[in-house]
Amino acid sequence: MNNDHMQFSNQKIGLGSVQWGLPYGVSNKSGQTSDIEISSILNSARRHGVNVIDTACLYGASEKNLGKQDLSAFQIVSKTPFCTSITDAKSAHNFLNSAIRQSLTKLQVSKLYGYMVHRVDDLLGPQGPQIVKALLQLKEKGLVDKIGVSVYKKEHLDSITAFFTPDLIQVPINVLDQRLIKNGALKKMKDIGVEVHARSIYLQGLLLMPLSQVPEYFGPVMPLLKHWHHRLKEQNLSPAQAAISFVCNMTEIDKVIVGVETTQQFEDAVRFSQHSTLFDASGLDCDDPAFIDPSIWKLK
Repeated sequence: MNNDHMQFSNQKIGLGSVQWGLPYGVSNKSGQTSDIEISSILNSARRHGVNVIDTACLYGASEKNLGKQDLSAFQIVSKTPFCTSITDAKSAHNFLNSAIRQSLTKLQVSKLYGYMVHRVDDLLGPQGPQIVKALLQLKEKGLVDKIGVSVYKKEHLDSITAFFTPDLIQVPINVLDQRLIKNGALKKMKDIGVEVHARSIYLQGLLLMPLSQVPEYFGPVMPLLKHWHHRLKEQNLSPAQAAISFVCNMTEIDKVIVGVETTQQFEDAVRFSQHSTLFDASGLDCDDPAFIDPSIWKLK
């Protein structure tokens, strides 16, 4: 494997930081990451040339905890609060101007690389165009380089791109959730120059769990999960290695956001991204949102 491929792979990984502000994820056993561990992860990221960190004001203390660290080597992507209080152009401007400045203060940085609407329904509501206008003003002020939105499905993108071409989108992609690849939505985004960040590559940790620990809720897709584990054995890959290689090898994806709780998890992710192994995920996709959209999971 040549060095160009290794460098490309390193750069394709981005750091997800939700676990740094909240005990997050269906398979999370270690809870919220400590400041000492965050510092260790960031030191490792610098060594490996990983420079994107994804966070949000809704990720508990994540922004504040990141602000305790030296972020000079990193491009920070954050997200808006819920925008339910916005009623017109003035309130959109005031609300988002205040929100981004609060994020910048917590993060102790003067500018964000990306600022995304966290809840896509805010952009799809009647005030969507006013929110876009306010985001464009933040960009003009030099507070952010790229503006965009976190989306779940093609219909979201179709509705949004009817009135706004985002610079940046974040989308869920994993071996079970291949919808945006199969329906051509990501290719369309690349064709119009949108930067694409993939999230949920482990499906909140579900893909990493031993079958014996999978919650009962996932009973209807247990045959698919069994097939996933069978395929791992066939291809002699660990769950994390297969999940990462599947997404990293997609040309439509610019960054693969990997949520990590420990330095070891991060270094494993970087190592897996460098392997030229292609994981064959054919026949593993699920189209039922009840099992591939964690926001609507009903776990006890």
